[in-house]
Amino acid sequence: MYGGCGKSLYGWQVRTNSTPVAPSFDQTPIDGKRVAVFPTLATGPLQGTAVGMSQYLSQTLNTLTPTWKVLTEQETLTRIDKQGLGAEYIKMRGDADQSHLLDRHSLAKIGAALGVRYILQPRLAAFTQTMTERWQIPAFDIRIMETRSSLLRVSMQLWEAESGELIWSSVAETVMESETVTQDPVFLEDAIRLTFGSLISDFINRRTASKYTPLNEVLNTLVQTAIPAEQPNASSEQADKKK
Repeated sequence: MYGGCGKSLYGWQVRTNSTPVAPSFDQTPIDGKRVAVFPTLATGPLQGTAVGMSQYLSQTLNTLTPTWKVLTEQETLTRIDKQGLGAEYIKMRGDADQSHLLDRHSLAKIGAALGVRYILQPRLAAFTQTMTERWQIPAFDIRIMETRSSLLRVSMQLWEAESGELIWSSVAETVMESETVTQDPVFLEDAIRLTFGSLISDFINRRTASKYTPLNEVLNTLVQTAIPAEQPNASSEQADKKK
């Protein structure tokens, strides 16, 4: 596992590659301006995996960029539909699946309806999971230790809605590993949060290439704080009350 992961649930590493931020952006700071998060794009069998990813992006933005006014995926889609722009959004999204381009005219119309200046468009490019038996006793068919690993590849674009300018784009690859004797998986949610956090960190710090590991406590916290507490079921609570 990667160095510094003693304080982490996983060993993980994220590598990013980003474009420079467009000069026009620094003349119109993002703080105080609304940013809409579009649903995550994906093709083929990855479409099901991408469902809900933009929700994690909104939560990550609220943690790392609290001054941004983020319009969540739910709010974005609701406003688009209420404004009667559902068909136009679906066409723009379909074109973007193939071209990586958000049509300027549709983008401007949708941005105005949303009341936002900027649009974040994430895309899931790849996701795989593997399991390797590290130590086992073949004679007894006993597995002592397994390594579960996930590879995630995600890209993200920041668009200026009115002009159609691509302000910034980035791509990240994340590797997560967990050595365990239990059946606990490497959760996709955790890998997504770390990946989005790394991409946003690049943007905030104007980096064009980075490597992140559990030594980055801010990013590592994105996983630690997101783990929900296990809730007892109703029958257990009633049994405890009877005692």
